[in-house]
Amino acid sequence: MELMGEMRRTCYCGEVTNVGETVVVGGFVQKVRNLGNLIFIDLRDRTGIVQLAFNDQTDRTIFEKASSCHSEYVLMTKGTVTQRSSVNKDMKTGNVEIIVEELRILSKAQTPPFAITDETKTNEELRLKYRYLDLRRAPLQQNLIMRHKIAAAAREYFYASGFIEIETPMMMKSTPEGARDYLIPSRIHNGSFYALPQSPQIYKQLLMVSGMDRYIQIARCFRDEDLRADRQPEFTQIDLEMSFVDVNDLLTMTEGFVQHLFRTVLQKDLSLPIPRMTYEEAMNRYGSDKPDTRFGMELQDLSEIVKDVNFMVFQNALNQGGSVRAIVAKQAAKTLTRKEIDKLTEKVKGISAKGLAFIRWNDEKPNCSFMKFLPEGKLTEILEFLGCTQGDVVLIVADKNKVTLPTLGALRLEVARKLDLIPTGQWNFLWITQFPFFEWDDENESWVAIHHPFTQPSDECLPYLDSNPEKVTAKAFDLVLNGTELSSGSMRITDYELQERMFHALGMTEEEIEAKFGFLVEAYHYGAPPHGGLGIGLDRLAMVLLEAESLRDVIAFPKVQNASELMSACPSPVDTESLDVLGIQIKPNDTKEA
Repeated sequence: MELMGEMRRTCYCGEVTNVGETVVVGGFVQKVRNLGNLIFIDLRDRTGIVQLAFNDQTDRTIFEKASSCHSEYVLMTKGTVTQRSSVNKDMKTGNVEIIVEELRILSKAQTPPFAITDETKTNEELRLKYRYLDLRRAPLQQNLIMRHKIAAAAREYFYASGFIEIETPMMMKSTPEGARDYLIPSRIHNGSFYALPQSPQIYKQLLMVSGMDRYIQIARCFRDEDLRADRQPEFTQIDLEMSFVDVNDLLTMTEGFVQHLFRTVLQKDLSLPIPRMTYEEAMNRYGSDKPDTRFGMELQDLSEIVKDVNFMVFQNALNQGGSVRAIVAKQAAKTLTRKEIDKLTEKVKGISAKGLAFIRWNDEKPNCSFMKFLPEGKLTEILEFLGCTQGDVVLIVADKNKVTLPTLGALRLEVARKLDLIPTGQWNFLWITQFPFFEWDDENESWVAIHHPFTQPSDECLPYLDSNPEKVTAKAFDLVLNGTELSSGSMRITDYELQERMFHALGMTEEEIEAKFGFLVEAYHYGAPPHGGLGIGLDRLAMVLLEAESLRDVIAFPKVQNASELMSACPSPVDTESLDVLGIQIKPNDTKEA
């Protein structure tokens, strides 16, 4: 291998433009074309590709060296920029090339397990095993650059708005925040554990008690929970907290950031204010607290229309205080065949619904799955109420609202994907506000808090905390973009007596409160300004803006569904000596395979 010596890069490959200029570039070999008396090498770095040219005027030693190059060799080269005889319009530098005068092979490479190309059919498992090679591909590099730009825009905006960036501990006390903690055993305090933060929640509230007033952090967070396309065990959020504010102040500040982000990163104008919708309205209209509003197909309530229909599925739902609701897929009868509707039926059963009723109006006469239960003229009344015409399909779910609404919400998205109704390149932001504070747990037959224990109830709901939990709403809010939840936030409880009431509402004993949150409750005894905050998911934001399919596409070294990293093969066992120091003994797994 050769050394760089006195050769120093003067520009990046994708920035070579000035004809007649002498440049030095370095990068990876994308492709070699050896035509005998001519050799062309495409050299690649993170900015793009430039063509290196070797001809009969090239020094023979350099020419022979060029002929020995293969894909992924690392080169540094010096030469003069000239006009290309054959322009490549698909390349940023497609109208120029470098006539090479000096060439150094800094590192040779064996044939990689897959080709380093923008488009690839290589399975993701292999690409994740060789992630450092996968990251050489331009699309993934651009994804990481997008993440960088988002983080840079966040710092720029919040710094200018008077926020102070403060780091909070990565090793903290284990506290309940909605998911399982990742625990770290302490060698010094044998038998005790730190936890990795699910969020900097408690610390940022204490910073408000400390008088820091406006806090910002690009924070790493960790949650031991089941993974999916938009969830990883470790993730990053743009975390902020503000004192002497109310909900409107927090929402307005965040909207300013989003507008700044779109202007600086996407060069797009975003009109403000962002629309707001209550949780109740979102569930009733879209069956989701993170609705995708880029298309219609809203839920419609058929309960009043069918209350006298002698169809037990409908009657049972209504008698239990539930509802009968529908979505209308316009001009979908040819796509949503009976076979496809059967597949959708199995899907809703997998969610928790008992089944799916339907009206499919393909021919002159509608085909209704519950026609025999309808009195004369009722089908026409239903169709007119729904605005259904020939060519449409009606999908109906009847159950308790906690089943009906989310089931139809999921069905709405599935049908929209099948019918290709979801536009790309469109950004529909939405605030969801006035979340319920409690939800009923059928299994334990009790009300349980939905939010973390520091969320402030709405002022007008305080009298209902103990007597009518179902009436209590929270000063909490979510920011949604194209059906993805980007951010959750709330105003915080600062009254220590109310905070203790909330702990009790969560079923915590005095001993548990003291052990887990005693330091926070004590801090409130010394005066706490009104404050609130939120965390914006940086990974999710990048994923949605790039219209990527998974968080793995926007994270440098992601975990797969079983929370392992294929490249380094972690997690992995550690030696007995390391465990002995920590006072840990591994208990054998007695679970037998089926």
